[in-house]
Amino acid sequence: MRSVDLTVKYNELTADEFVTLWETVWDGAPSREQVRLALEHTLFRVSFYDDNNIVAMARVIGDMGLNYYIKDVVVRPEYQKKGIGRTLINEITRFVKENGVIGTEIFVELCAVPDKMPFYEKLGFKSNQAQRMFLYQRVE
Repeated sequence: MRSVDLTVKYNELTADEFVTLWETVWDGAPSREQVRLALEHTLFRVSFYDDNNIVAMARVIGDMGLNYYIKDVVVRPEYQKKGIGRTLINEITRFVKENGVIGTEIFVELCAVPDKMPFYEKLGFKSNQAQRMFLYQRVE
């Protein structure tokens, strides 16, 4: 791949861009309405573009006091291993540091698939013994 200059944008990621990028990595993208609502209620989102094409994204949700949760860290496969993922996480941790309560510790969490855990560990994240539990609730 040629060397590229990427553009970073904050809080501008759209539902269409989210779904487009999601589909480069995973199957079964959420509906655009789900994504629109999720983005509307996201505390902070950061995205990278090559020209006008979305190539990476991450977002953080939380309560602005005790907990922040990093979600949907995605880098197009052909752009991986170029420092973009590290920059996404650095942008999110900068947001937490700038918006958290001064003099406190804040829990920043994410869920990683096993093959991505070494990447996050290099950035200072640690795993624990907690088991992630979930329920997919069908809405009719």
